[in-house]
Amino acid sequence: MTEVSIDELAEALEAGKPAYDVREKEEFVRGHVPGVRLLPMSEIEQRRDELPTDRGTIYFVCAVGARSGKVAEALRQQGVDAVNVTGGTKAWMEAGRRLATGLS
Repeated sequence: MTEVSIDELAEALEAGKPAYDVREKEEFVRGHVPGVRLLPMSEIEQRRDELPTDRGTIYFVCAVGARSGKVAEALRQQGVDAVNVTGGTKAWMEAGRRLATGLS
């Protein structure tokens, strides 16, 4: 599995790279990394065409990295340049970075 740190995610977000949170809506609304979009793990297959595979690496995050790791690995097997963010939203928060709430 290919993984990146929260610092690498922060750099990617600043550079405008695509990043998705694969948790369910209720979890996302309570707190997420600013700049990531919601794409629940349960909807990945139906919404796979929405992924911007022409923009290079796509970053996936969840609460601690388990679900996003599974999503990234499955997509990598399908030829998508997908990476998992180690430690997920929890690591982001523990590093003192702010979380966004709501759907934005």
